[in-house]
Amino acid sequence: MRVLVVNAGSSSLKLRLLGDDDSVLFSEDLRASRGTFDPSSFRSTIANIASQVDAIGHRVVHGGMRFARAVVLDAVAEREIRELADLAPLHQAKSLAGIDVVNGLLVGVTAVACFDTAFHATMPDAASTYAVPKDWRERLGVRRYGFHGLSHAYSSRRAAELVGRPVDGLRIVSCHLGAGASVAAVLDGASVVTTMGFTPLEGLVMATRSGTVDPGLVTWLLQHGSMTVDEVADALEHSSGLLAIAGSADMATVEAAAASGDPDASLAIDLYVHRLRAAVAAMASAMNGLDVLVFTGGVGEHSSYLRARTVAGLGFLGAEIDAQANASTTPDADVSAPMAAVRTLIVEAREDLQIAGEVRALLAEGEFTDSHRA
Repeated sequence: MRVLVVNAGSSSLKLRLLGDDDSVLFSEDLRASRGTFDPSSFRSTIANIASQVDAIGHRVVHGGMRFARAVVLDAVAEREIRELADLAPLHQAKSLAGIDVVNGLLVGVTAVACFDTAFHATMPDAASTYAVPKDWRERLGVRRYGFHGLSHAYSSRRAAELVGRPVDGLRIVSCHLGAGASVAAVLDGASVVTTMGFTPLEGLVMATRSGTVDPGLVTWLLQHGSMTVDEVADALEHSSGLLAIAGSADMATVEAAAASGDPDASLAIDLYVHRLRAAVAAMASAMNGLDVLVFTGGVGEHSSYLRARTVAGLGFLGAEIDAQANASTTPDADVSAPMAAVRTLIVEAREDLQIAGEVRALLAEGEFTDSHRA
């Protein structure tokens, strides 16, 4: 089954056509600005590969409490996904835009929605519940959902392969570090807690997102800061994080500035690492220890400096890296020190493989045949 993976993000729309053996038959990233892209270039791209596509897998950020696994995109599923837009208006719109365009171009080809939140549906109540009024939780669906689930699912599965152990009994902390960033504790192949919460704003310091702040700060800004709700939301989402502290949202730029003596850049990295170390330790505590630490995502894969800084403060967990391997190795790789109790890995982020796998698994249950095509 050849699966076209459509991954609509904030800066690009990634298209990957994967063959039966997961080989990449076609790959293109279309530029996007805050989730909007040029439909005409998208149409021409899809037209060139339409005859090769057997099924489509869409990355959808939010599945709410309705979708704990991938689902075929029929009229009912699409309606329910649209109804969840209020939970993640900035992110759901990107996914829906990709669905609309592709469905209009590949009429009759079975499409599947794969959810970033679904992997975290296994979190226990103690990890997913906020101590807020019951009406908020029951009527409004306020809870920790978690995100980057497709990445965490793949990286933890790949980590088990790299260390040569089954996922059962394996305690993994997966660090997805990109423009958005989150950490997840994965026990026996299932998510037990993660840093992102009701929205992708909670948790780590990110490129332009604040990460966790005192909720009282938000109410104070609204009451005393002469700011509107939209202004506060936009600032926390687009004008905070590394950008707010160092003046750049690009980690490589921030690292270079810190190396040249820029105090703001140094502070940004210190803050980033401080929050990341604390998150890793918290994730390990949820599993009563740690066997494997994984770095993935653009920053996690490419910043040897950040990996070294982070692991240097995690020796009490048994993590230690080999400096030479860390500085020179490319994913997928083990950069652990020879005698380290915890294995530290760099894993290439491959959400496309996770999505394609979920599409194949779901459609195999329905005995996928050519009749799924027009």
